[in-house]
Amino acid sequence: MNSLYGRSSPEFNGISPDANDDERMSLLIDTLGAYIEYFHGGGLELVDFDGRTLRVRMTGACRGCSLAPATLHGWIEGTVRPFFPKLEKVIAVA
Repeated sequence: MNSLYGRSSPEFNGISPDANDDERMSLLIDTLGAYIEYFHGGGLELVDFDGRTLRVRMTGACRGCSLAPATLHGWIEGTVRPFFPKLEKVIAVA
C-alpha cells in the first residue's frame, strides 16, 4: 500500500501511485523540461531509461549552450537522483 499516515496516496498529475519507474521518470523529465522551456527557452526530452542510465535530449536554447553540461549533471541529475537512487549516469544524446 502506498500511503502517508495510513491514507492512500492520490494521483499526481494523472499518474497513479502504483506507476512504474518508466512512467514516473517520464513525468519527472516532462516537468523539468517544462521549467527549462519556460524560464530558459530550452527543452528536455526523455530518450531512454533502463533503471540505471538515463538518456535525454536537450533542445532549444540548451543545444550548444556552454552551461548545458552543468545543467545536465548538476541540476537535472541532481533532481532525478533522489527519486531514482539506483541511477548511475545521465547522458545527453543528440
